[in-house]
Amino acid sequence: MSHPILVFGRKGQVARELAGLAESRGLAVLFAGRETLDLTRLDGIDALIAQVDPRAVINAAAYTAVDRAEREPDAAFALNRDAPAAMAAACAARGLPLVHFSTDYVFDGTLDRPYLETDPTGPTGVYGDSKLAGEQAVTAAGGPATILRTSWVYGVYGVNFVKSMLRLARDRDEISVVSDQIGRPTWSRDCAEAALLALDALSGAPGLTGVYHLSGAGDASWADLAAAAFAESARRGWATAQVRPISTAEYPTPARRPANSRLDCGKIEAALPWRCRPWRESLAMCMNKMEL
Repeated sequence: MSHPILVFGRKGQVARELAGLAESRGLAVLFAGRETLDLTRLDGIDALIAQVDPRAVINAAAYTAVDRAEREPDAAFALNRDAPAAMAAACAARGLPLVHFSTDYVFDGTLDRPYLETDPTGPTGVYGDSKLAGEQAVTAAGGPATILRTSWVYGVYGVNFVKSMLRLARDRDEISVVSDQIGRPTWSRDCAEAALLALDALSGAPGLTGVYHLSGAGDASWADLAAAAFAESARRGWATAQVRPISTAEYPTPARRPANSRLDCGKIEAALPWRCRPWRESLAMCMNKMEL
């Protein structure tokens, strides 16, 4: 396999979608999961990139356990800051395009409009802190790198909110879901497709380096997303449940969630041949691919 795309991560939501896209498009892609490389061994990252000699790199690996991060800050920073820093340095030294994923948690969620890439950051927990530090490290490396901030990612693979709701519906008639946090749900397949588009663009125009927001189109609360998932589930004859909207105060968690996670995607739509799909449309498409 000559000069493949190297993807850090193998079993997560976005990595699994990248694998499917690569197969359908005949792309040469090599995945480096935990069985290949311990990302806390930073010297191994440079060594792997040197060995593979890729044409580009996508970082789809991350520490994503938001609440657990509050008691495991070292682990969160190791995967979300230190590993991306090593990837970015290795890529910059070789002039390789890099796409790195970040999160809406870099913001504090207090704005009353969707967040722009230029808005001040202000994480409220360890997970957001570690992801912001990762963004800063990738930028500081100075190579051709695109950072894709995304939000409320769900999909066919891995652990995510939609799959959790569908699983809970097998045993419950009613499920309490937070209704005062607003975001823009994002299908993991859209993340994978945008990452490949960004790599192609970076290869021809390194000036596209920078931070871009990527999400589904349209606003939703977690309760809205759950209700929509149950409606799609009912249409397929699967288990469903009633949603009981509750407040964030009624569902305390170790990490504080942003009340407003909406990301403005105008910048990426202007830079790439990309249009954010309405989240309800993406949700239906995603559930068409699920097997329960």
